[in-house]
Amino acid sequence: MAKHGKKYVTAREKIDNSKAYSPAEGVAMVKELAHASFNETVDLHVRLGVDPRHADQQVRGVVSLPSGTGKVVRILVFAEGEAARIAQEAGADYVGVDEYAQKIQEGWIDFDVTLAVPQVMGKIGRLGRYLGRRGLMPNPKAGTIVQPEDLPRAIKEARGGRVEFRVDRTSNLHVPIGKVNFTQEQLLANLSAVMEAIQRVKPTGAKGQYIKKVTITATMGPGIKLDLGEAAALKVAA
Repeated sequence: MAKHGKKYVTAREKIDNSKAYSPAEGVAMVKELAHASFNETVDLHVRLGVDPRHADQQVRGVVSLPSGTGKVVRILVFAEGEAARIAQEAGADYVGVDEYAQKIQEGWIDFDVTLAVPQVMGKIGRLGRYLGRRGLMPNPKAGTIVQPEDLPRAIKEARGGRVEFRVDRTSNLHVPIGKVNFTQEQLLANLSAVMEAIQRVKPTGAKGQYIKKVTITATMGPGIKLDLGEAAALKVAA
């Protein structure tokens, strides 16, 4: 079993493991117990009652965090011609096709979000082996293949706090919802947006209890279990 430092142990001792905290209590505790020398990321972990081995039980989606992610997002857009001009004017960090495809095959991966227009997908299909395992391959289900006229919107959303989530092989979701220096209201807004998005993409093949466990934690901190009913009922304020 991994050994933890004194600060982690001290933080863990302040958590009542027999209790499921309300979302507001949990967020407050994450902020209170953060102890690293850097601005830690706050992560949401959700245990789902699905079997990802079955195609009709896959859980995947995209959500725009109302309060943003708190990180600088580098955006690569695969586009040519007029679409490339639109992407550049919309503020994409990297725009092109062949040159970036070659760089990726050589190991370059200095970007966080990848968008593409449909017209160039035939040229970048071979990049699936390099980008797929990192969740960076443009995909219509993730909303990352967009028409040229929609590029400004997609780039703005990616820059402002758009995150993708996907169930892993152990039936868990792991989604960043901000930084510990966010206000409690900002973190709660992001948490609500993600929980609502997870409910929205419930697969038709899911049987029984869909959401089984919800935990939040800072990068270097212990997990804090949230009240299942309250967490599952969260919605973005109108």
